Amino acid sequence: MAKTQRIRDPLHDLIEFDIGKFDQFLWKLIDTREFQRLRRVKQLGFSELVYPGATHTRFAHSIGVFHTARQLVGLISSRIGEKFEQEKAEIALAASLVHDLGHGPFSHAFEEAIKLLNKDNARRNGEKGPPKLKKHEQWTSDIILGDTESAMLSDPVALISKKLYRSS
Repeated sequence: MAKTQRIRDPLHDLIEFDIGKFDQFLWKLIDTREFQRLRRVKQLGFSELVYPGATHTRFAHSIGVFHTARQLVGLISSRIGEKFEQEKAEIALAASLVHDLGHGPFSHAFEEAIKLLNKDNARRNGEKGPPKLKKHEQWTSDIILGDTESAMLSDPVALISKKLYRSS
C-alpha cells in the first residue's frame, strides 16, 4: 500500500509526496540509483573549500527545483482553470526533478577540468582540436533515454512522457 513520503528540506521545509499515483511514481524515481547518486554531487563545485557551509548537493537542488515547480504549477492551475493541462504539468514536474541527473563530480568545475585535460591531450597527440565533450545536459538526456552503461530506469522515455506511472 502506498504511503505519503516526506523529505525535510532546509530551505523549503517539508516536501511531501502523497499517495497519488503520480507522486508515488516520482518517489520511485527518487529512489533510483541514478537519482540517489546526486547526493554525492556538489551543487556548488569547490565553493565548500572557501565557504565551509556551502554544502548543497545536486540531490537537494533537484528536490527543491521540483518543489518550486510544483508550487508554480499549482499557481498556474488556479489562475487558468479549465485550460490547465494536467498531463503537460506532470511532464514538466518530472523533468524538473531529473534535470540534473547528468552532472559529474563537483558539477561545472568538473566539466571545465575535463575540457582542459582533453585539450591538453589533443595538443600532445598532434590533433587539430579536442574531441567534442558531452556536457551535463547531454549526460542527463542519455541517462533518461537509457543510453549509458549506468542507466537503470526501466522505461525512461515513458517516465518523461508520463506513460509509465499511468500504466501501473
